[in-house]
Amino acid sequence: MSDSQVLTERKPIPPEIDRWNWGAFLLNWIWGVGNNTFIALLTLVPIVGFVMLFVLGAKGSRLAWRNGRWDSVEHFKRVQRLWAMWGAIIWIGAIALFCGMIGSVFFLLRHSEAYHLGVSRLQASPVATSLLGTPIAAGYPSGKISISGASGTAVLSFSASGPKAAGVVSLEAVKKDGAWLITRLALKLNGRDGVIDLVNGAKNNST
Repeated sequence: MSDSQVLTERKPIPPEIDRWNWGAFLLNWIWGVGNNTFIALLTLVPIVGFVMLFVLGAKGSRLAWRNGRWDSVEHFKRVQRLWAMWGAIIWIGAIALFCGMIGSVFFLLRHSEAYHLGVSRLQASPVATSLLGTPIAAGYPSGKISISGASGTAVLSFSASGPKAAGVVSLEAVKKDGAWLITRLALKLNGRDGVIDLVNGAKNNST
């Protein structure tokens, strides 16, 4: 072991910096490269990486202090605060972007022609109204819609409830020449077996 390695290992840790390091926790391997703490690259290893996140959070300040060149404790603290600030900004931005994307998907599905056509068909169905009661309220849809020009397909599901009962509706539709056509509209009542075909008026006991 070289003299420089010995000095690095024995470099004392100021008590005021021996605390949780948010920059190391939030930016992990990026923080590690920027702070000459290359053990942080283990965060890229599956399973081990998850554990390393917390190791870096707890021990990151110690590692960075020993591996870097700092003018003073204040210099170290100032730099680590910047890492923590940028880590928070990046994570908040990523979460906001993700939530925005999810919200956009729900908005598009909720306002799609296929969904509104399915809800109208459900609310006009004598079978559905006799089982659920009126008025029938429809929940937010999930699934996918694919559109290419005047053609498209939709596979959606959404909750439906009325004064008498509640259930889940499964909808499949196709778009031809710019117009949507429902090919499947089925109702599964909560707590009951069987699926009711609202297009053909039949009951399928297989779920």
